Amino acid sequence: KAVKEGVLEKRSDGLLQLWKKKRCILTEEGLLLIPPKQQPPPQHQQQPSPPAEPAAKMKELHFSNMKTVDCVERKGKYVYFTVVMAEGKEIDFRCAQEQGWNAAITLQMVQYKNRQAILAVRS
Repeated sequence: KAVKEGVLEKRSDGLLQLWKKKRCILTEEGLLLIPPKQQPPPQHQQQPSPPAEPAAKMKELHFSNMKTVDCVERKGKYVYFTVVMAEGKEIDFRCAQEQGWNAAITLQMVQYKNRQAILAVRS
């Protein structure tokens, strides 16, 4: 179930490192990144919609593979932050400051890790 939904900008890995908008869904398990073109069609739409992009384009950043969320800086209207994965990969994001994505992701990640720790103690 979605805890938070909206748009985040992710820095691409390429040479130019352009900021690309991603539709994001924060769940209790992780963060789903969906290319903006792959949005579900509105319910009231009558004409057939073009086929969506393959689901392979969708990425899930699972909390079990996430180490930290580092708030890098607040500059202008944006807050820039980095999600550090367990294998050392760093993914840069930015969003409008008032959206609070970095705090929401951090909170869900901490709650996930706490649930895992409780399960480990019980077993």
